Amino acid sequence: MNFLKQLLHNVFQKDAETFLTNSFRQVSPEQMEAHLAVSKYGKFRLTDAIRPSFDLKVCPTEAFRYDSYYDSENKISIPVLIGSVSREKLFDTFLDQLDMLGPVVDVVLESSYGHHPVKHSCFLRENIDTPVLKSVLYDYEELLLHDGCAGIAVMNSDISREVQFDEHKLLFIYGEGLRECESVFLERGIPNNPNVHFLTEAEHVHSSRESYRRQFEQLKIRLGMDDWTPAEN
Repeated sequence: MNFLKQLLHNVFQKDAETFLTNSFRQVSPEQMEAHLAVSKYGKFRLTDAIRPSFDLKVCPTEAFRYDSYYDSENKISIPVLIGSVSREKLFDTFLDQLDMLGPVVDVVLESSYGHHPVKHSCFLRENIDTPVLKSVLYDYEELLLHDGCAGIAVMNSDISREVQFDEHKLLFIYGEGLRECESVFLERGIPNNPNVHFLTEAEHVHSSRESYRRQFEQLKIRLGMDDWTPAEN
């Protein structure tokens, strides 16, 4: 099954009630097919993992901005750098951000296969050399780019920094002193736009394939991962 057929299948297999309250309401299969076939908006190219809402309330664009995340457990606000990167340079930009974490990191894989979108399964591998991790991830570039049900987070607690490449194929960098991470975006021609909106801020559609689910299981084995339940904030 090709990408478009798979994506159409996923869309129309979702809870029908969802589509009664969003921009896909009253959309015909032909209109949906035409919308989902679009992977390029201006110079920005989407991966196969996600498509925007039918009404394009948020149009995909390349940019990054600063934001913040409130850690309710520790009652602190953590700076966040969020980036939307065009498909052809997205994976390399992600790997470049990993270099900002230091020589040894912890890794969490997240998946939402068979789950409600807000629920995820998490798998943890601690203390892996960054070059070793990057070498493994190169073998799973297609999975990480195009699977709308898989994400990865890489962190170094010694410097209190985390790089997240989520299932929407956005890059999130959490921590203090993010100027060097900002420079990674700038060096790849990704502009700073404090007013940019991301696809997560509007309705959108995810896509996955059974083959990606199998690759995800293989990646877990390659990384020697264990099931993990993150602390609730």
